[in-house]
Amino acid sequence: MHGSGYPIDIAQSDAAHPIETGRLILRPFCAADLDDLYAYHSRPEVTRYLYWDPRDRVQAAEALSRKLSQGRLDAEGEHLVLAVVRRDVGRVIGEVNLLWVSRRHRQGEIGFVFNPDHQGAGLATEAARALLGLGFDDLGLHRIVGRCLAGNLPSARLMERLGMRQEAHHVHCELFKGEWGDELVYAMLENEWRDPVGRTAP
Repeated sequence: MHGSGYPIDIAQSDAAHPIETGRLILRPFCAADLDDLYAYHSRPEVTRYLYWDPRDRVQAAEALSRKLSQGRLDAEGEHLVLAVVRRDVGRVIGEVNLLWVSRRHRQGEIGFVFNPDHQGAGLATEAARALLGLGFDDLGLHRIVGRCLAGNLPSARLMERLGMRQEAHHVHCELFKGEWGDELVYAMLENEWRDPVGRTAP
């Protein structure tokens, strides 16, 4: 636990040691993950609220190549991207990422993408909660936010299940795939993570 001191050595989290939960393993991506990545990057229902369209196998391989270099955080503006492996089947079922927003202000931002075939069992919540633990407990962040389009109810509900507060609803704040879109902003502070009883109930 890092407490309130800053700046922090966030680079020490290179995810060399996987994060393990009851049902999942969170680890850096490897070249052998292409089939599993393509299985959900190619699906329209997955990319509906993302900034990219369904990917063919070549595009999925290019995306995987970028993820291979995102297994650690060394500087502001970088993403830590981790594959989420379901223990009982040994397959990648999605990904979570943590953006290092500010060193001085100890700010981060989480994101997640999951294969719909594995929804409904709380696995995404389990993985995202583990990522929050990495941000607050290991990296000493003070505030972590999450964003989604207003129509993306599954993502909004996931962040509410995590205990994150909705802080903003930005109306027509960006052009998204040719249409004006609203954005929801959720956040959690370090003290709210450590004292979930004191959080405002979703």
